[in-house]
Amino acid sequence: MRHKGCMTLSILIYVFWLQLFSPSAPSVAEAQDKQLDKPELSLADYRPKSMLKTTESQLTRAKFPVIDVHSHFGYRMKGSEEQLDQFVSLMDRNNIAVCVSLDGTLGERFVEHQKLLSKYPQRFAIFANIDWIGDAKEDKPSTWDCHRPDFARRTANALKEARGLGACGLKIFKRFGLTYKNPDGSLIKIDDPRWDPIWQACGETGIPVIIHTADPAAFFLPIDQRNERWEELSRHPDWSFYGDAFPSRAELLDARNRVIARHPKTKFIGAHFANNSEDLTVVAKWLDEYPNLYVEFASRISELGRQPYTARKFFLKYADRILFGTDGPWPEERLQLYWRFLETYDEYFPYSEKPFPPQGLWNIYGIGLPDDVLRKIYFGNAKKIIPGLPDVAPR
Repeated sequence: MRHKGCMTLSILIYVFWLQLFSPSAPSVAEAQDKQLDKPELSLADYRPKSMLKTTESQLTRAKFPVIDVHSHFGYRMKGSEEQLDQFVSLMDRNNIAVCVSLDGTLGERFVEHQKLLSKYPQRFAIFANIDWIGDAKEDKPSTWDCHRPDFARRTANALKEARGLGACGLKIFKRFGLTYKNPDGSLIKIDDPRWDPIWQACGETGIPVIIHTADPAAFFLPIDQRNERWEELSRHPDWSFYGDAFPSRAELLDARNRVIARHPKTKFIGAHFANNSEDLTVVAKWLDEYPNLYVEFASRISELGRQPYTARKFFLKYADRILFGTDGPWPEERLQLYWRFLETYDEYFPYSEKPFPPQGLWNIYGIGLPDDVLRKIYFGNAKKIIPGLPDVAPR
């Protein structure tokens, strides 16, 4: 019996050997190669679907009334009253009480923008902008208005006039420091003392300055295989500021900070988390050093949500210095991802409604903020530092 059992085992081993090494039977490696024997897939077409099964909180409105301090109703809506009506309905559904449009400009253009939003006077506020070029040609910096000796004084007076018309603040766009030029072709410096009367006027009138300086760290690096925003920059190479034609990112941020330090009576809001959301330790240092600095996180939940432990600690510690912003108006799906990021502990969810994430190939995590912090960030801090905002009440 024992001999018979050994023969049976030998036969089984022989059969298995034939199946494994027979020319007609593909190996595991060959089977894998056959499975992958398909046309090459481009990165632009890659749409991986996560296999994770996690909690999905479907938040359709913010827990408390929201003041969005960073939106662009002039730039994105192009004066469309129909689009404005549709977005106000969206605001109602999502508990957005007030949106601050940063597209006010100065003079007649401020009045025009104000007219568009006047249909809903309790739902919108406007920040003014500076026209550095004036009626001159953009390719002839020597003719720009900002290089006239009385430019800062005239701008300061125009800001005070705009404040009387209802302007709640001043927005500085990122071209200031990056592309605007002096008559000799050099770039205008953010901390040039010529502009001090402007920052001083904002402090005297009590309006904050929301300033966009530099851009994400990856935008100042070569667009190569090591750049984590390669896909985005390959689609928008004009967003790259790498090379000798531009100041370094550190130079720009340092110059901005010198302005903040020089004008302690003027409140500054660092747009996009002071454009350093990749390094919250440094942002915390700035907030500790400059008591007149605040931050808002428009278009940066993509960065904050991939470091949820660090971000949550930051939001709790600096709850009095953070304002809510989106960079919208955005589709409803994207806005609701902001509620999910702030209010839940959901894991590994998209930060954008687009099928291919526009600001980095990753998902984000919620930071589950407590109610007292949410109230400050959603509306309390904005009411504290931005004058003349409409009343905020639950909707």
